[in-house]
Amino acid sequence: MADSPAIQDEFDRRLRDGETAALAELFSLHRERLWRMVNFRLDRRLAGRLSPDDVLQEAYLDAATRLEHFKQASDAGMSPFVWLRSICFQTLIDAHRRHLGAARRDAGREVPLWAGAGAMSTSQSMAIQLTGHLTSPSQAAARAEAMGAIRSAIESMDAIDREILALRHFEELCNGEAAEILGIAPKAASIRYIRAVRRLKEVLAAAGNESGLNLNG
Repeated sequence: MADSPAIQDEFDRRLRDGETAALAELFSLHRERLWRMVNFRLDRRLAGRLSPDDVLQEAYLDAATRLEHFKQASDAGMSPFVWLRSICFQTLIDAHRRHLGAARRDAGREVPLWAGAGAMSTSQSMAIQLTGHLTSPSQAAARAEAMGAIRSAIESMDAIDREILALRHFEELCNGEAAEILGIAPKAASIRYIRAVRRLKEVLAAAGNESGLNLNG
C-alpha cells in the first residue's frame, strides 16, 4: 500500500527538518511492510540466531543517525518509505555479512544492493515459499526436487526481473515503489513484472506446483 502524495509530502517535509518524531511515525506506519521484507529475505541459516525484529530495531537506530542525510536522498527523488526500506535492507545485508562471513562488495563497483549481497538468499526464500504447501513426510522428496528446480529457474532470470518479482509478489509493494527501488520507469516495471510472473508460472507448472501467483501489472 503506497502512501498518498499528501502523506508522502508531509513526511518528506518533516524528515527534511530533522524531526525524529516523524521518523518514529513513518517507521510505525510501515513496520508491518518492513517486517515482511526482512522476514522474506532473512537467510534461513540464521533462524534462531537473528529475528526480523532484531534487524528492524537496529535499522531504526541506524535511520535515526542518518536522518540528517534524508534531504540528499529526497533531492535525488527517493520517497520517505523507500528511503527507510533502503536502510532496513542495508541493515539486513550487514547482518548477513557479520553472521555468515559474506564477502564485502567491492567499493569500486557500482552494484545495486538488490543485485549484490543477498540475491542468493532472496532466490532461496522465493523457492521455499513457493513450495511451502508440500509439508507432509511423503512430500519431502518432491519438495526438495521442486525447490531445486524453482530456485535454478529464479536464478536464471534477469536480475531486475527476479527482483521485481520479489518486490511485487513477496514484499507486496506497488508498481511505483518497485520502479523507484529499481531505478526504472513504472511502465517498464509493470512489463517486467508480468514477464517474470509468466516465466515463473511456466516453471511452477512444470514442477507440478500451484503458486497462486496473480498477474497484476
